[in-house]
Amino acid sequence: MPQTLQAHFDALKQSGKKGLLVLIDPDKIPNPLEGFIRRVEAVGSLAILVGGSLTLDEEIRQLIPRIKELTDLPVILFPGNVNQVVSAADGILLLSLISGRNPDLLIGRHVEAAPLIKASGLQVLPTGYLLIESGVATTVNYISQTIPIPRQKSEIAMCTALAGEQLGLRMMYLDGGSGARYPVPAEMISSVAEALSIPLIVGGGIRSAEAVQSAWRAGADLVVVGTVLEDPRLGEDFLTEMTHVKINL
Repeated sequence: MPQTLQAHFDALKQSGKKGLLVLIDPDKIPNPLEGFIRRVEAVGSLAILVGGSLTLDEEIRQLIPRIKELTDLPVILFPGNVNQVVSAADGILLLSLISGRNPDLLIGRHVEAAPLIKASGLQVLPTGYLLIESGVATTVNYISQTIPIPRQKSEIAMCTALAGEQLGLRMMYLDGGSGARYPVPAEMISSVAEALSIPLIVGGGIRSAEAVQSAWRAGADLVVVGTVLEDPRLGEDFLTEMTHVKINL
């Protein structure tokens, strides 16, 4: 990718085009990984996110070189802790959990990670992270010790995201969390998208091409999927469905 990752996503936003990102949790590496990467490329993913709330540093350090051997797609860290800063990746979503009030995840861990990130040479994508209630308690709820924004409170999500942009964050991520029962509501996506001028990422609970299309139409610039591509049969079905979605958009 000739542009920086941030410039690429900014250009996507400005052009009105939509994108897909695929998330790999190192605790649940698809088997075989080669087949999964083939589906990732076939579905048109712009990059691969790698990370998870419980991931051990050794697991992620072993996984990223394997991915880089199989694809030229950029690999972007989606870190759950400081130990997940791995220089073999291309970039890092530097997440600030602005929907919560846990100071460690607003700025504390970032202070610890700052020297490591600077030394790593990773492209930094400063990202506001908003956890949205998804119908079930998720791992990130427990680990972050924060309360998700209620699904029906679009105005809270909008004001929180807008404050994050005004503070200088360059991306915004609405997430239902791993294992989400429901995706982020379209009404909330629309409310946040209308308020922002920076790229909006939406993930969690998105398991069909229809759900991807719904998030795009609501205003998401980038949609994150993962689980739907892990099962070979479901993954192939998703590829077929996405072909029609791309034609319709």
